[in-house]
Amino acid sequence: MDAFFASVELLRRPELRGRPVAVGGTGDRGVIAAASYEARVFGVRSAMPSVRARRMCPDLVLLPGDHAHYSEVSARLMDMFRSVTPLVEPLSLDEAFLDVTGARRSQGPPTEIAAGLRRHVHDQEGLGCAVGVAPNKFLAKLASAAAKPRVGPDGSSPGAGVLVVEPGRELSFLHPLDVGRLWGVGPATLAKLQRFGVATVGDLAAVPRDVLERALGRAAGGHLHDLAHAIDDRPVVPDQEPKSISHEETFPTDRRAIDDLRADVVRMADAVAARLRRHGVRARTVQVKLRYATFDTVTRSHTLDVPTDRADRVRDEAWALLSTLPVERGVRLLGVGTTNLTREAPAEQLALDGFEPERTSEGTSEGTWDGAPAPVSEADREAATAAVDAIRRRFGPSSIGPGRLVHGPGTAAGPPTPRGPWGPDRPPSTP
Repeated sequence: MDAFFASVELLRRPELRGRPVAVGGTGDRGVIAAASYEARVFGVRSAMPSVRARRMCPDLVLLPGDHAHYSEVSARLMDMFRSVTPLVEPLSLDEAFLDVTGARRSQGPPTEIAAGLRRHVHDQEGLGCAVGVAPNKFLAKLASAAAKPRVGPDGSSPGAGVLVVEPGRELSFLHPLDVGRLWGVGPATLAKLQRFGVATVGDLAAVPRDVLERALGRAAGGHLHDLAHAIDDRPVVPDQEPKSISHEETFPTDRRAIDDLRADVVRMADAVAARLRRHGVRARTVQVKLRYATFDTVTRSHTLDVPTDRADRVRDEAWALLSTLPVERGVRLLGVGTTNLTREAPAEQLALDGFEPERTSEGTSEGTWDGAPAPVSEADREAATAAVDAIRRRFGPSSIGPGRLVHGPGTAAGPPTPRGPWGPDRPPSTP
């Protein structure tokens, strides 16, 4: 999709058309998620700090993101793609691979399928997209990027929209490209390749495989050697299982006391667990991530005896891991995540700590997190979790949440879904 988040916002704010617009975190620590082509003329790009983007483009209109809305639009787009072929592999909200091998007899050659799909997306959603057609996924992705609108110092111009790499012409398309366009060529790898005089993919293709493997390692060297020769045998795989589910946030100001992070751990664990249940998976491993004020980043993880999709278990594990880290250094970013996901139902072993603990005179149990009452039974906990999910499906994600996120008498629980995926926003202005 072309500048997806920004383009979706312009549908809702047509008065901003023609102006430089970006979507992302609007605060001083925010980052740009997407930029319109008018903004790209000034050098504004995704992943750029919002402060830098404003310096480069003083007239930039920076809008806070609406991830839920983008997800709804993305779901409709993916349905359009699946109307062409069932073999659709989403890469993100705004990008997917389609295997149209089986659609050619009913819908025509791939070039016609691509052009028809672009028209359908524009007619139904009012959005633009670029389509690359090629014999494999790697080349199709490069072709789609080459088909996008062009940005230069004098403004932007329409791209081809559809770019086809015909069988037999793969190397003539690939070899003139900058070697940095290849998957797996980051700054460190690029520096190593430049020492060999490699600037283009064609230069890389001339380097023997064994030389690349000695310089970059067997796996990385062999991978790049294959790509340089247009070799990519990966199939389009629809409905891939998620490999991890996590949420992280950059704070407006550094946190230096662990108690200041308690509510954030609750909220993030609740959001992660809700997504685990929505995907029908459980996590074997819980992870926390900290980025300090110095930008040093550390992670800690722990593998559970029994996989879980429950917020309280994710929360407890994340809190235990966080408690081992020196937060007094100043925490800029906190993340809670889960990996080693499985669809297998847990087979729980009964243990003595599963019985009702002895209660104190105040009616709370000893040894529980934050003095919270212990659950009566596992069945009750599962029923309560199912009820929370049902309430959120009917009334919205912010309709119910952990009690710790209640900010005062009469206020609703804070939003259990991720907030500010592109950094903190500026607080709304007051009259």
